[in-house]
Amino acid sequence: MEVVVKDIQGKDTNKKVALDETIFGIEPNEHAVYLDVKAILANKRQGTHASKERNLIAGSTKKLKRQKGTGGARAGSANNPMYRGGGRIFGPQPHDYFQKVNKKVKDLARKSVLSSKLKENAIIVVEDFDFETPKTKKMIEIRENLKINNKNFLIILPESNKNVYLSSRNLPQGLAVSACDINTYDLLKANNIVILESSVEEIENNLK
Repeated sequence: MEVVVKDIQGKDTNKKVALDETIFGIEPNEHAVYLDVKAILANKRQGTHASKERNLIAGSTKKLKRQKGTGGARAGSANNPMYRGGGRIFGPQPHDYFQKVNKKVKDLARKSVLSSKLKENAIIVVEDFDFETPKTKKMIEIRENLKINNKNFLIILPESNKNVYLSSRNLPQGLAVSACDINTYDLLKANNIVILESSVEEIENNLK
């Protein structure tokens, strides 16, 4: 399948780029997308949450009352979770949330999202561009020319480009990544995906 290449003014050029149907034209696998997104979000968690159980409470360990004869339940110390200021029962403790997803499943998930976005006409292929210096204003102009204002957009670069990355960083809806760093969550979150012309080959090489 072929897609017309646009310039940064938002106008069609005389060029067309061929998209590999095994990447941009497959039947989306929703379960693979679910597994990959779930793993990505889980792996972002720090897992540093913690609560104090009774052995961590800095309180007196003196027995509050005698064991028998009071008519009430026995009580060992003020650190008992049943008392105000006592430890927490089975509270959260630091642990790793890492989830492993096989590479084939990850590739299938990214192909599924790219195929869905292409069907929705949410993929725009643009001529390669660069900035001499980081300039958010220039990125805003490109966004307006491509008519993707007020929408989340993802720019896929052929390789790391500091000026383009810094120019999009201040935009709350914008994100720029290199072709080798795209993930299912970022693709799915974007309302529009802007792919630089030379990035198409890099994406296809990474997902074949």
